[in-house]
Amino acid sequence: MTAVQEIEALPSVVAERMVTLRNGTWELDVLPATGASLAGGRIRTSDGVWRDLLRPTRRTVLGEPEKCSSFPMVPWSNRIRDGVLPFGDRTWQLQRNGADGTAIHGAARHSAWTATDRTETRVVLELDTTGLVGVNFPWQFRAQITYALAGDKLVVGTSVRNVDREPFPAGFGHHPYFQRTLSPVGTSAPPTPGQPVLEVPAHQGYSLVNALASGPAGALPQRADFRVARPLTSTFVDDVLTAWEPGAPVRISYQDLGVSVDLHADPVYAHLVLYAPRKRPYFAVEPVTNVNNGFSLHAAGVPGTGVFVLEPGEERCGGFTMTLRS
Repeated sequence: MTAVQEIEALPSVVAERMVTLRNGTWELDVLPATGASLAGGRIRTSDGVWRDLLRPTRRTVLGEPEKCSSFPMVPWSNRIRDGVLPFGDRTWQLQRNGADGTAIHGAARHSAWTATDRTETRVVLELDTTGLVGVNFPWQFRAQITYALAGDKLVVGTSVRNVDREPFPAGFGHHPYFQRTLSPVGTSAPPTPGQPVLEVPAHQGYSLVNALASGPAGALPQRADFRVARPLTSTFVDDVLTAWEPGAPVRISYQDLGVSVDLHADPVYAHLVLYAPRKRPYFAVEPVTNVNNGFSLHAAGVPGTGVFVLEPGEERCGGFTMTLRS
């Protein structure tokens, strides 16, 4: 049984939560009720075989965004130190929902989003926090995410609108997990993690303490320097990069198959998080607007944080694409 057949065979209470987009090159499983997360992302390579590009999600954890293939982060990316959000002359204490005592990965990933438009290759999801209880953010916002398949491309669009009465700081990002080895769908990952070749045209990085930046970007850490394409080895990487060359893609190459994936992002994605845990069959390449701890740095006047301020009624949007190359 393939992964697609397995998903379609799930109990109806689960299957109804999943929207699968398909074309001749891509299959994408979308979970509106799990924070607009993805449960799978598969590509058909030139040998005609469907393979998992994104880390497939186990059936038992389809309701847990952090264990999914990818999840959006709205209205901020990554961490807020101690959950304390400063803006203007005030501060707010957010729920410290990270294991490290931070507020992490935005306020929308545990909410059910509504599919407002859907075709075989496109779905539009919306979330309006007006009147919602328990949202881990002091202001009301409306967000929209579009997933679309177009030939060899996966296109992801995100927008955030201020529907409150006062301005607020914001950001967004996405957290896709890529497989180190492109195994055929339904087969187990090899015991030894693969080493895809990674090329990242970003020229600066941040000094991080406990995954949090405390100042502006500076020299690129050697472990995260992929300006010249090289294999992703077993070295642990968890870094935030910036100074991305305009128009240049991040390229992930699986040389054994002659396949690569190019990630292009709009300028609003001023930062990129690289996360490569040891002894895991996956890694993350995350296009994000703001650096970790961006709200605190923005409030302190640090330049280049990627945090933007939305006035009432104002909207910010951006997109990125993943393009399959053979």
